[in-house]
Amino acid sequence: MGSLLPILDLNASPNPSQPATAAVALKVPKIEPKAEPYDDPLPPPPPPQTTPQPPLDLFPNPQITPPVAPPADQDTVYSEFHRIQELFHTAFAKGIQNCDGGGGGGGGDEDGVVLDPESGAIVPVEDASQKQQLAEVVQRKKYPQRSNELVRVTDLREEDHRYFREVVRKTRMLYDSIRINSIAEEDRKNPGQGKRTRGDLRAASVLRDRGLWLNRDKRIVGSIPGVYVGDLFFFRMELCVVGIHGQVQAGIDYLPGSQSSNREPIATSIIVSGGYEDDEDAGDVIIYTGHGGQDKFNKQCAHQKLEGGNLALERSMHYGIEVRVIRGRKIQSVVSQKVYVYDGLYRILETWLDVGKSGFGVYKFKLLRIEGQPEMGSSILKFAESLRSKPLTVRPRGYLSLDLSQQREKIPVRLFNDIDADQDPLYYEYLRAPAFPTHVYHQSANGTGCECVNGCNQNCICSMKNGGEFPYDQNGFLLRGKPVVFECGSFCRCPPSCRNRVTQNGMKHRLEVFRSRETGWGVRSLDLIHAGAFICEYAGVILTREQAHIFSMDGDSLIYPHRFADKWAEWGDLSQIYPDYARPTYPAIPPLDFAMDVSKMRNVACYMSQSTTPNVMVQFVLYDHNNLMFPHLMLFAMENIPPMRELSLDYGVAVADEWTGKLAICN
Repeated sequence: MGSLLPILDLNASPNPSQPATAAVALKVPKIEPKAEPYDDPLPPPPPPQTTPQPPLDLFPNPQITPPVAPPADQDTVYSEFHRIQELFHTAFAKGIQNCDGGGGGGGGDEDGVVLDPESGAIVPVEDASQKQQLAEVVQRKKYPQRSNELVRVTDLREEDHRYFREVVRKTRMLYDSIRINSIAEEDRKNPGQGKRTRGDLRAASVLRDRGLWLNRDKRIVGSIPGVYVGDLFFFRMELCVVGIHGQVQAGIDYLPGSQSSNREPIATSIIVSGGYEDDEDAGDVIIYTGHGGQDKFNKQCAHQKLEGGNLALERSMHYGIEVRVIRGRKIQSVVSQKVYVYDGLYRILETWLDVGKSGFGVYKFKLLRIEGQPEMGSSILKFAESLRSKPLTVRPRGYLSLDLSQQREKIPVRLFNDIDADQDPLYYEYLRAPAFPTHVYHQSANGTGCECVNGCNQNCICSMKNGGEFPYDQNGFLLRGKPVVFECGSFCRCPPSCRNRVTQNGMKHRLEVFRSRETGWGVRSLDLIHAGAFICEYAGVILTREQAHIFSMDGDSLIYPHRFADKWAEWGDLSQIYPDYARPTYPAIPPLDFAMDVSKMRNVACYMSQSTTPNVMVQFVLYDHNNLMFPHLMLFAMENIPPMRELSLDYGVAVADEWTGKLAICN
């Protein structure tokens, strides 16, 4: 725990004690306000210049005196005076417009009054017409403050949990859609520029303008309805949108004493992200350092005080109020350099004042995780990381195959079962892509493609097929769902690295088929999957209507693509943001009239479980042929999917009484 010291009043004695016999001159550091760092840390300061510079000598030769300016002509002086006077009056004639009621001026009755440049006066003169113009200035929108009412949500029914989960899921999906589309829009307007817009800030601002931030009417103590332990967030602003942590930059979220009913602050959540050198994180036990006393380089340079968030944590400990803990973890990702994981509820056991590593007084808080909660998401991230590199060392038992695809996929697909002796997936032939009837390709023999040898642009023919825009952004994320997506294919001259060849390049995430007690066989990822990212294709043997009728007579279970729920329409749906938003109907696709047989040949997607609130959606894609009656079934993530979380699809079983769903196929 470290050395314990009696609770001193650092507010009254900010300097460390010194022996009475020695008088030491202390250097007082320059303190700048600092809380938690933003998502992207500040770059280190540039090293100082070590090259000595010669002293500046204005008169290197003592015998040479500086030239003396000749006496100015009297007419020149007067003309210069009049010129400056006109500039002075013209500058003041532009007026002062105070849009927020508290700008740089002193306010009062003279705010917004302009000068008449022809009058030659310096004192402002009131003008009714000018006042009317100032009244028409659009005021900056003022957002309502967060509620000062502390509540704890308890006794939720199962349908309540599903409702709040769906609300959180749709809000996060809307946030990701706005973020991805805002970045793509900036790339279209300014292609090739290195500086990119902050899509996370843009998405949060748009949702706030529409009043779509969650949990703003109450300050919730404890668990947030609809937010599960292990949920991942790539941006601090997303934490604010959901309401799990209401501070954009500060690591401690609390109700200020000025808004509290008993005039005492109460903490509700903290972020542990390694921003303080004295933090100690052992998982279930955390030694958390209070905030304050740091400079802009994250170095402790002054004593901390028992105020603000520090006092709120102490008061929460006094009243036995639990706090939510979110951990920040650095990752390598194209979206963000850090991910935030919700790890559940902790109780504050004790607090004390200690001397930190930099020699300054810091407040420390010991937190203990409350029992009976699901496994921490940060622990699962560490486990998945070690599992990717050393699978047999981490789990020496249970693996049936380290590559179910037998090298047909670019990335191995693992098969794991530590529940029973079932080895059923080993008895099927693995398909990397669906087996279409030969006539599908014959009808597309004279297909057309783009001529973009150096890569596709917005004016190519493939972009026009998709309604004049590419379906993916620069990172390969789906911008919004469509009835069908046209990718560049065999008829196109663009390179394999073209941004419009996302799904045909295969899987990029390490998937694992595992035995589950709830769903039989299931699929999970060992990697973190971003919202809008391509996962894999749903593959089997394609049957025509006549063939499907014969197979169904024998009792074989078939997959009918037209029964999949239209979850693609939810991804990128901005109807809550723009009232005139229309659901994409182009490119149009006729009703699908084929089935897929997975009884003998299948791929990893066929083991995904059924869910009415899935985290994976089906998007129809064409690239190797142009037959709209037989598209590929490509699977995309509808949300940020943490490692080891099961993937699920909506097979549409609720509207298909004659079909029993996924379990009848895979078990």
